[in-house]
Amino acid sequence: MRRFDTKLTGDLVTIDNLVKVKMSTIDKLERGSASSSDRSTPHNDADSGHVIGIDIGGSNLRVALADSKGHLLGKWSASTKATSSPQMVVQQIREGVDSLLEHHSVSERSLLAAAAGAPGITRVDAGIVVATSYLKGWKNVAFRDVLESALQVPATVENDARLAAIGENWKGVARGLRSFAFLAIGTGIGAGIFANGELIHGKHWTAGEIGYMYVPGASSEAVAPGSPGSLESTIGGEGVRQQWLRCCAEADVVGASDLTATEIFDRALAGDQFAQSVLNRTAQVLAYAIYNICLILDCECVVLGGGVGMSLPLRDATQRILDQYEEPALPRLATSVLGEDAQLMGAFRLALDLAESRKRH
Repeated sequence: MRRFDTKLTGDLVTIDNLVKVKMSTIDKLERGSASSSDRSTPHNDADSGHVIGIDIGGSNLRVALADSKGHLLGKWSASTKATSSPQMVVQQIREGVDSLLEHHSVSERSLLAAAAGAPGITRVDAGIVVATSYLKGWKNVAFRDVLESALQVPATVENDARLAAIGENWKGVARGLRSFAFLAIGTGIGAGIFANGELIHGKHWTAGEIGYMYVPGASSEAVAPGSPGSLESTIGGEGVRQQWLRCCAEADVVGASDLTATEIFDRALAGDQFAQSVLNRTAQVLAYAIYNICLILDCECVVLGGGVGMSLPLRDATQRILDQYEEPALPRLATSVLGEDAQLMGAFRLALDLAESRKRH
């Protein structure tokens, strides 16, 4: 598995050299009115409090508002494809928070805490995003400090796959389970792992970086910095698309180059033989990974999430293969019930825990 140097060498990207955040005034928020005709019922009881959940993706940013019970009140999103630097992302987050507060008639004074998920190695204790392959300019970013300065509330930062695992454990299909793994399979691949009721981070904060697992038939060469690992390059979104193109090329057939992984899997169900070959290969590799994870962790369940992971054709094909391997582990598959909201639910849970902790102290 590829190793990451998580020592904080060089200067951290800090508040002062990141961005000067424009703070909206409370008066503006309280007198502002939403222009939408479907404006929600006001939630301006500052005593109950509210939290902010943030999901930072390689192509999209999502900001969400919840009440003190974790009930989702509203979501705001923006593209990060052209503006993924830390400076631009924090500006977008502030914009999203302002929009949500105004639209739901919530006072900024009622905000209790915020939590954010980032697609990369994240030191939760220090609030630092150490490295990520999908966001430009993100290396040793002191993002917790940046968020706290921008929002003027306590904040915490976590890896996005672990955040989704927290969400599923709180309000999803893994509710109450003490030992399970959440596999986020999209463009990239990562895992959030609970063992005996504890979320696992690891000594170097890289627990769950399963995209770098080596798989049969893939290159065994060391992974270059910033490049996808063996498992990810095989069954991640782009890996599936490359499988499809190679399969068509070997058969001297011109295959549609713009198909997504899920579209290829849907074609397999419709009888396309090349798509079936890709689906079978992807399911076999995924089944190997899941079985090995279950052997190591003896987990109660493996939850599939992410745009690729939630594909029903992939889930069913993978389960048929796993049914052949019942000893000594018996892998049980489940599909996320929270879908793309798993990360946001996890962020709400962390923000509420942080607010409660600050209140006690």
